[in-house]
Amino acid sequence: MIDPAAYTPPYDHALCSALAARGERVELVTSRFRHGERPTPEGYELSEHFHRLGGPLPLRALQHPLDMLSLRRLPQADVTHFQWFPMQAVDRRLLPKGPLVMTAHDVIPREPRPGQLGALRALYAKQDAIIVHTEHGRGVLTGHLKVLEDRVHVIPHGVFDYLTRVANPQPLPPEFAAVERPVVLQFGLMRPYKGIDLMIEAFAAVAFDTDAELWIVGMPRMPTAPLHDLAAARGVAGRVRFVERFVGDAELGAYFRRADVVALPYRQIDQSGVLFTALAFEKPLLVTRVGGFGELADAHGAALAVSPGDAAALAAGLARLLTNERERDRLAAAAASLAHGEFSWTEIARRTADLYATLA
Repeated sequence: MIDPAAYTPPYDHALCSALAARGERVELVTSRFRHGERPTPEGYELSEHFHRLGGPLPLRALQHPLDMLSLRRLPQADVTHFQWFPMQAVDRRLLPKGPLVMTAHDVIPREPRPGQLGALRALYAKQDAIIVHTEHGRGVLTGHLKVLEDRVHVIPHGVFDYLTRVANPQPLPPEFAAVERPVVLQFGLMRPYKGIDLMIEAFAAVAFDTDAELWIVGMPRMPTAPLHDLAAARGVAGRVRFVERFVGDAELGAYFRRADVVALPYRQIDQSGVLFTALAFEKPLLVTRVGGFGELADAHGAALAVSPGDAAALAAGLARLLTNERERDRLAAAAASLAHGEFSWTEIARRTADLYATLA
């Protein structure tokens, strides 16, 4: 299992642990996680093979091709499964031998660089199997990128239930713990496509009628001063709290447990790890109808979905959930059902191992 830049340690850990629990021999080949502690391996081996010199991004980029090339010197695996390719144009020329599987977490880049789509097509063409998490993702691959249909396999993203059982969980900061109002949580890296501005607009329309607060928690990957200015301009600066840093596994549980609603007002996405964290904590979800989010609402009844880019629709959905405890309970029950069934890692590991067997 290969994640060169350690983009998704929670996903890597959950899948490797579940495969190991089935009796598979699994090695996760990755790099040091730069933002905190990674989950402790459970039944699988961990090798920080990539980017061992560390340093800033340009230095890691120089190391990366040599690290990719050196994969060929590792013992031959029955299946090599890539979670990410950080440098697609380079990586497609340096792939190891053997059956190759790729998980397309982001089926196509949200803002592709010149030549990036061509490099992705070349990478996809060299895979024996490509895993996507949604039917939407399958359609993009086979339609837009012309990937052969028999190479594309839909295996859902799993619920991050291990986050509900972390050792030594940390409490909320005192100023958050003191809040008695209903809480809407938007969690994760702050990026423009995640619609944080839309969330503030929608929240401002219902904040005082519902006596609620909005918590925006995660490491910024965008300027945040305009978000603070927007909250002030809409008169809700005192009702919107920001945590502008990386929040690790030991901390995040307190935010999710306290939330009455978890909102994902994204403008674009295929699937989201934040969503599957919220499901693990059995939280009512308000999502926009993008990528696989609509499938969660329509096929599983585990989210309230509204039109993307529409602050008024988002506000209406928010008001509906904050004022209707029965609706929140229904969504929470649907989340619990998925966490123990179709989206459990036991089921996902079974389907993934079956795919490996057909290739090996």
